[in-house]
Amino acid sequence: MDVDAFREQSLQTWDSMAAGWEVRHAFLQRNMGHLNDWVIERATPSAGQVVLEVGAGPGDLGHRIAALVEPRGRVISTDFSSEMVEVAQRLGTTRGLGNVEYRQLDAEAMDLDDGSVDAVVGRSVYMLLADPAAALREARRVLRSGGSMAFTVFTTPDQNPWWSVPAAVLVQRGHLAPPQPGAPGVFSLGDPERVRALATGAGFSTLMIEHVDFVFHYADDEDAWNAIVDLNGPLAVIIDRLPTGEREATRRAVLDGFELFQDPDGSYPVPAQALAVHAR
Repeated sequence: MDVDAFREQSLQTWDSMAAGWEVRHAFLQRNMGHLNDWVIERATPSAGQVVLEVGAGPGDLGHRIAALVEPRGRVISTDFSSEMVEVAQRLGTTRGLGNVEYRQLDAEAMDLDDGSVDAVVGRSVYMLLADPAAALREARRVLRSGGSMAFTVFTTPDQNPWWSVPAAVLVQRGHLAPPQPGAPGVFSLGDPERVRALATGAGFSTLMIEHVDFVFHYADDEDAWNAIVDLNGPLAVIIDRLPTGEREATRRAVLDGFELFQDPDGSYPVPAQALAVHAR
């Protein structure tokens, strides 16, 4: 893999996704709030602490933590996409938050001092990085003595049809290459033992890893399809480039794949599963 080319493409992808993530931030809070709950429970942010959020996207996890570290504490909300940073800042402003610092930072090489934060948090980010080992080393570096890290990544395709169904359709229709073993991607850190090896290699000595099940709730066909094209990063980029006829055929094939999960009212509660990690 050409790492530099991957990073550039990834940056372009997530910059292009920022508008959709802003529009659908309430959807993300409803459907991924359970992961936020887990991270907050393990990180235990408290008044006066400095908490770093890596790969913040629209910032909802950090925004919740900001209220918990007041009055003297603060959150450093970061993303490598400047467009995502701007989204997080706008949403934070609407919530009246005054103790969040928004910064464009590369998780693999952060412009932060050693031992400068009390906790590091991240939701669904480390599996997307070119070098997650470097990013975890950076997280360990910036943590103060006694600090901890809490983050989530997705498990395996069979446990996450919300992603694997549209991805499989794109592969079957010749629009997406099958994933390469070891390459960055949504399921690249789905093996708990790999996560454990990366975290211990980064200098963490105490780890707790749990499986967390949750559900993406799509109200109907339109909601399910729009969630994919608004939120699903590299899949959305491919779909956006398809000719109109092929795009519609792909849409139909994806919804056919979701039919197994459809309720009588036409909604789709599609399963999802994450690995949740607490490291010291």
